[in-house]
Amino acid sequence: DAVTTDQVSDILTKQNKVYTVLKIDEVNNLGAARIRIRSLLAAVKERERKNILPKAADTAHHRVVFTEEMRKDYTILVPQMSPIHFDILEPALASCGYHLEILPSTEKCLDYGLKYVNNDACYPSLLVVGQFMEALLSGKYDLNRVALIITQTGGGCRATNYIGFIRKALKDAGLEQVPVISANLQGIESNPGFKITYPLAKKVIIGAMYGDLFMRVLYRVRPYEKEKGSANRLYQSWVEKCMKNIETGSMKEFKKNVYQIVKDFDELPLLDIKKPRVGLVGEILVKFHPTANNQIVDIIEREGGEAVMPDLIDFFQYCFYSTTFEREHFNATAKAAKLCEFAVKAVDFLRKDMIKALEKSKRFDPPASIEHLADKAKEVVSIGNQTGEGWFLTGEMIELIESGAPNIVCMQPFGCLPNHVTGKGAIKALRKKYPQSNIVAVDYDPGASEVNQLNRIKLMLSTAFKNLNK
Repeated sequence: DAVTTDQVSDILTKQNKVYTVLKIDEVNNLGAARIRIRSLLAAVKERERKNILPKAADTAHHRVVFTEEMRKDYTILVPQMSPIHFDILEPALASCGYHLEILPSTEKCLDYGLKYVNNDACYPSLLVVGQFMEALLSGKYDLNRVALIITQTGGGCRATNYIGFIRKALKDAGLEQVPVISANLQGIESNPGFKITYPLAKKVIIGAMYGDLFMRVLYRVRPYEKEKGSANRLYQSWVEKCMKNIETGSMKEFKKNVYQIVKDFDELPLLDIKKPRVGLVGEILVKFHPTANNQIVDIIEREGGEAVMPDLIDFFQYCFYSTTFEREHFNATAKAAKLCEFAVKAVDFLRKDMIKALEKSKRFDPPASIEHLADKAKEVVSIGNQTGEGWFLTGEMIELIESGAPNIVCMQPFGCLPNHVTGKGAIKALRKKYPQSNIVAVDYDPGASEVNQLNRIKLMLSTAFKNLNK
């Protein structure tokens, strides 16, 4: 409803028609609905008396296409989602001829989101649109030389509808001239000035793999470091080298760097202590965005635990892998299925050295294949669950439990139905299958109490410490 009601309102208002919306659920007093209906009928009669008639109007949205000419001097703004990944991705697009800027993550962006997005929309959409609107209205950019970019999955979730939210926000702010680029592999929209080429895709994947690797090694050693701050210093010493490698796209250099990064973190002096490992799963933006999840990695480490974050690139593998099921059971084309099968194999090929380096290490675990995650998820939910994080969310939790992180925080936007089904909804089945599992579901939205979130996490950790000492 949050997606459609604003759109319907715009269409009817442009045609001089009456628009009203009733929200009815089990807790609402129907007396209020009755009053609204009576008011609507009165308005209709008044319009008839005054001979107010609907008018023909163009209600189609005419999007601004990002052209080849724009590519030369436009700044493309990208919303922040995961600093450890995105902060090293700028060189990937810059080296392919795009002037790209990753937006900073601020607390104020939520206020802009609440102003320009239907407040019934999910928390991640408020944060993403809020980042864009905060940047555009900051006075920092030439509003006739700036464009926005967002990924679009084509599924039945917010990841597809962001485009509509963003364009409506731009219209409401009087910025309809700003192009919104859809980055997708489904051919939903095309922009002559932005194309996903093989060199570009390769560099983005290299950047994402570096981010995933840093998460695995940094989060694994930081809670145990002998010298405070040594893990972060080691991480920072590698960031610039990795950014240069992304610019060139050299797989030879990537392979060399990966083995050396793992070696350096393997040799970092650590304390000989044991802490509970806490897996972090959930909706992709809430999971990775520090502002969205109220700095959950810091909270886990401050409370005496070790944060375990599954790879970002696995989400895209999930999207690719699911197309095969769609081809067999829904309406995906054979071409799309083959393209996505190739994408899965291509990503596996590109990160084989990262996996080998982690397998040979003393401290670290390699990521599981998407096929393995799917096989595990099938034991609890259907692979047909493909909206939002779908079956992948359940598969991630199983993989964490089986790899030594039975303590899990499942983060979800309040009211996000897909993730409540395959996340919160799967917890009972997981506890039955894995009695040692210790899972807590935590909701995040603009009105959520941080104290309540923290208390739920602390309660989970108290159980984790008890289990660790058994």
